[in-house]
Amino acid sequence: MQRVVSNIQNLGFTIMNAPSEDKKVRAGGIILDQTLVNGQSEGVSVRLINGTKKTAAVKLDKAALTDLLAAVSEVLATEEG
Repeated sequence: MQRVVSNIQNLGFTIMNAPSEDKKVRAGGIILDQTLVNGQSEGVSVRLINGTKKTAAVKLDKAALTDLLAAVSEVLATEEG
């Protein structure tokens, strides 16, 4: 007999725009979720939030996450100036 114990963790980040008093501007943001099993990543997914609606989860691999990080860094560099 073999006994297997899994340590499953879900790590989630919800990133939202600052609230706006403009009634035409809806709350918006993203949800980034990662599932860890025994300390190893089993997948990362992203959802968009538009008001009260959420899109379906899209799974991203490490290469896509690296590209996303580079894109956000480039965008932030132009926002600072």
